[in-house]
Amino acid sequence: MAAPPEVTIRDLTGDWVMNKTLSDDTDAVLALQGISWLTRKAISFATVTLHCKQYTSEDGHTHIDIEQTATGGIKGTTELRELDWTERSHNDHIFGNLKGKSRWITIDSPEITDSFLKEGWLEGEEENGGPNGERHVESFVVNEEKEWTGEQIWGFAIIDGQRYYTRRVVITKGDTALKVRLVYDRK
Repeated sequence: MAAPPEVTIRDLTGDWVMNKTLSDDTDAVLALQGISWLTRKAISFATVTLHCKQYTSEDGHTHIDIEQTATGGIKGTTELRELDWTERSHNDHIFGNLKGKSRWITIDSPEITDSFLKEGWLEGEEENGGPNGERHVESFVVNEEKEWTGEQIWGFAIIDGQRYYTRRVVITKGDTALKVRLVYDRK
C-alpha cells in the first residue's frame, strides 16, 4: 500500500516494506560497498521490512530508530539516527564499521550537490516535517575500511500516480558513483 497523505516525514513510525517493483536494483551498489555475492543474492530474494520509531528527545532532537528484518524474520541492518548532524560510529553486521550523521534538510540546500538526490520529491506544505519546515532527511555515512561513502535523501514522491516513502541513495567509491531509488509501501 502506498503512503496515506497523513503519514509524512514528520513521523515515519510504523512498518515499511521495500517495493521491489518500484525500487532500483541494488546489486551493483552492494557490490561496490564490498558486500559478498552470497549476501547480495540473499538480499535480492528477501522481502525487507523497516520497523520505524520516530520521536523527539528531551533535548529537542528528532530520532528515527529503524530495525530491518528480511523474509522469515532474519535480522537486517539497524539504523539509529539522531537528526543533529553529529558524526557517530556504528558497527553494522552487513556494512561493517561506519561513521554517519543525519539531519533535517530542504531539497534546495546548496549542500546537496548531486542532482539525482534532488529529483522527484513532493514539496507541498503538507510534507513539512522538520522544525523549520524541512521536508527531507539527509543521511551521510563513511566506511573508511572499504573506502566508500553513502549519501541518502528521504522524503515522499509520487510514483505511478501514488505517494510513496522514498530514499534516493548515492554510493561513491573512488571515481565511481552509483545511484538507486528505494521505494517503500506502508504496511
